[in-house]
Amino acid sequence: MTVTQQRRGRKIMMTSGELDEFLATRRTCRVATVSADGAPHVSALWFVWDGTSLWLYSVVRSARWAQLRRDPRVAVVVDSGEEYGQLRGAELSGRVEFVGEAPRTGELCAELDAPEALFARKNFGLDEMPHDGRHAWARLTPEKIVSWDFRKLGG
Repeated sequence: MTVTQQRRGRKIMMTSGELDEFLATRRTCRVATVSADGAPHVSALWFVWDGTSLWLYSVVRSARWAQLRRDPRVAVVVDSGEEYGQLRGAELSGRVEFVGEAPRTGELCAELDAPEALFARKNFGLDEMPHDGRHAWARLTPEKIVSWDFRKLGG
């Protein structure tokens, strides 16, 4: 994976370990896609991070899914904090790849074993992924990551 290095804001950017910990513990992201007319579309979504890729679990009958199928370019923001000195987050961007059947019914797919186990534990407290026949997987292996942690500014 080739990730563009962050130039501005190096003082507040997260280290690789900090970014992994942050993404592993967050549940909700905001996904920005491109509509057919070129307008941006942003929606909230649950995700899981495997240390390399962000796995998006989306309803296949959503505007987001249709837009990603037409144009796989995406930007995703994961953030937290209320007060200025608490703000931290990351923007990951690139192109998604679709993995497994759509909608997902649980067919064998070795590539989904690890992300589904992570997702099931993180979001449902289960050992196995429940499949509802409405969702499917898109994987974002980011081409660019920008992060910030204002807690590093101190005082």
